[in-house]
Amino acid sequence: MSATDLLAWYDRNARDLPWRALPGTGQTHAYRVWLSEIMLQQTVVATVKPYFARFLNLWPTVESLAAAPREDVLAEWAGLGYYARARNLHKCAGVVANELDCRFPETREGLLALPGVGPYTAGAIAAIAFDQPEAAVDGNVERVMSRRYRIETPLPDAKTEIKARTERMIPAARPGDFAQALMDLGATVCTPRSPNCLICPWRDDCQGRDIAASLPVKAPKKIKPVRRGVAFAHLSDGSVLVETRPDKGLLGGMIGLPGTEWTEAGPTPDQIAAAAPTPAAWRDAGEARHTFTHFHLILTVMEGAGPRAERRRYLALDEAKAAAPTVMKKAMDVLQKG
Repeated sequence: MSATDLLAWYDRNARDLPWRALPGTGQTHAYRVWLSEIMLQQTVVATVKPYFARFLNLWPTVESLAAAPREDVLAEWAGLGYYARARNLHKCAGVVANELDCRFPETREGLLALPGVGPYTAGAIAAIAFDQPEAAVDGNVERVMSRRYRIETPLPDAKTEIKARTERMIPAARPGDFAQALMDLGATVCTPRSPNCLICPWRDDCQGRDIAASLPVKAPKKIKPVRRGVAFAHLSDGSVLVETRPDKGLLGGMIGLPGTEWTEAGPTPDQIAAAAPTPAAWRDAGEARHTFTHFHLILTVMEGAGPRAERRRYLALDEAKAAAPTVMKKAMDVLQKG
């Protein structure tokens, strides 16, 4: 049976991850699984590990995370990207701590009701934390299953078939380990460019082995547009003016430099003048470039100096960089290079 072969392989080769229980030991800590799965959305394991360790050290329980100021949580998340995850993380912790007696729902349906938990994350938490027979289909699993069954339909159209085939394979015993075994197989053996088919536990049954490197088939990538904007860095006594971005929208709730909207046409001179946060002799300090999921950004950094603006927030430059998202770190780096 394919699941049996995979679980035997997993028992010997499971990755040692800080949020994971050892194979065959049953349920693991739901808080750790939830925290790691939120962090792992659109982010690789190597990047997540230090963030996970830091969060767990600061907030070892869902109750402590819920009690933390949201600003502190967002600051610790800085650099991890996709900042709506951080806002939902804090909101979800509040729901679990204050409405569910610090206990995560054990079913997929119950988990889906939590802020920031979508179909994949609900399935992963239900399977890994509570050993429920749920499919957790991430990019690794898509790759493994598309090769195992030679699914040549391009993604994302192939997702429905991949999920259905995964669900049919879930064993009655150890479904949580099975979910993690599929992930590990994709991460360590059935890799994107150079799959190591010789050591794969499914090599004899793999229908797509001869074309493995070409699967899964992906639809052609769309060309990302380029947007432009201006950020203003007002310096005063070694500190820089910062603002908190609105909750809704890109980088919501994070701190950064004030500035114009980011558009493909770029801001007009009137829009730049209107966005300037304080009167100053502004100079062009250089450009910061950053790529988001759906567009490239070219941000012109305008530097000015003078007395602090009234009722505005200033932070030491290093402190501001530590709490800011990556694009704003790059903008502040322009100041230090100039």
